Amino acid sequence: MTPMTQDTVRPVEPVPPAARPGWSLVLPVKPLAMAKSRLGAFAGERRAALALAFALDTVTAALACQDVAQVLVVTRDPLAGPELARLGALVLDDEPGGGLNPALAHGAAHARRIAPHSPVAALSADLPALRPAELARVLAAVPATGRAFLADAPGIGTTLLACAADSALRPEFGGASRERHAAGGAYEITLPDVPSVRRDVDTGDDLVAARSLGLGPRSTSASAVLFTPSGRCR
Repeated sequence: MTPMTQDTVRPVEPVPPAARPGWSLVLPVKPLAMAKSRLGAFAGERRAALALAFALDTVTAALACQDVAQVLVVTRDPLAGPELARLGALVLDDEPGGGLNPALAHGAAHARRIAPHSPVAALSADLPALRPAELARVLAAVPATGRAFLADAPGIGTTLLACAADSALRPEFGGASRERHAAGGAYEITLPDVPSVRRDVDTGDDLVAARSLGLGPRSTSASAVLFTPSGRCR
């Protein structure tokens, strides 16, 4: 083996986004009976149907994103799992239990086993207005090393947390997760033109805001009964 000299050493160049392997996205879906509890006051008995519709539209848009190679959904719900698998998602049982962040870590570990050289991102499953092109812009803004996140529309939570192939995801979703992800050293993505990736839905007001962006087809259908033909809340 020829020893390396100072003249033969070359710096490692960052990998441009276009040259990276396709992204593995991990989405968590709660059992529908427990999902979207804060939406109950607005949606009533439609709450579970809306939660499923949000997840279906989110996964459909994610799979349509040109930079996404695979979508993994972590869920134990007997209805949501098969529906999401039919869209083309890889559905994993929520093996570790313990809530949202252990589920995401489990999904990220599985993604690494099947695509070890691909970057991984955790994405909220309640983005019913998600647009593939906007998701692509967010993923393209993730640095080639380390972790990065996108804050939700109110600027308190997180809708996407991403990491390069050589980094651990270390999710801290829930509540004021924007502050926790930033404190943990993740780079904050501050693109101004990706509202559909920021607009998760937990309340009736959130749904109205998402509707103004343009809901996916399943969310449009599931929420139609909640709005008048003129677009007002019933």
